[in-house]
Amino acid sequence: MGTVFSFDVRGGEPEAVRRALDEAIAGLHRVDEVFSTYREDSQISRLARGELTVEECDPEVGEVLGLGAEAERVSDGWFSLRYAGRLDPTGIVKGWAAERAARALLAAGASGVSVNGGGDVQMFGAPEPGRPWRVGVADPLRPGGLAAVISAGGVDRLAVATSGTAERGDHVVDPRTGRSAVTDLVAVTVVGPSLTWADCWATAAFAMGAREGLAWLESLPEAEALLITAGDEVRCTGGLASRLG
Repeated sequence: MGTVFSFDVRGGEPEAVRRALDEAIAGLHRVDEVFSTYREDSQISRLARGELTVEECDPEVGEVLGLGAEAERVSDGWFSLRYAGRLDPTGIVKGWAAERAARALLAAGASGVSVNGGGDVQMFGAPEPGRPWRVGVADPLRPGGLAAVISAGGVDRLAVATSGTAERGDHVVDPRTGRSAVTDLVAVTVVGPSLTWADCWATAAFAMGAREGLAWLESLPEAEALLITAGDEVRCTGGLASRLG
């Protein structure tokens, strides 16, 4: 997936958690093998070339494509499973894979789990009683600074996903034109219970631009967001303040 994953796991029976962690790491490597668009022999590459059907792929391929189709529907096409006319689900795979890994560790008995995939984070439980998980949101216009700190206080699961130009340049594509999105935004951070969806919504809103993106994010249930424009304006959804801290 072209990025680094990190795990912070608290509580649980040590051997059970260690086995689950090993399985989660192996699962991430398997996801990369199946979904990588850079591997000619991956199932996604072979599917895109017509050498496989969805039914002949691992069940996870159908699951991810179904989720991507739902993201396309909800975003009115601003999120897309295609790049340059070719099947490319990478916009959803990372968030889905990180969330799946975190759920597996929780199911193994961990009391607190935080999985970070390239800066996008899925959290469950808490690191310790009375102290919630907290995630710093990098300021895209001030390297080394923070634009906000998101707290998972009061909820048992939370995800934070950011799409923007600070780390990877102009990598978000406008699905209508197939070219880099022309937007007044430099970053969109979405907060919600599921990293699968938070990652998709951040990408779609970034491509929409500040005005349309904010209005659309306000319409989504269980989603709050922070948008930063190239002119250093900060715009937030109405409920984001409850997650700051």
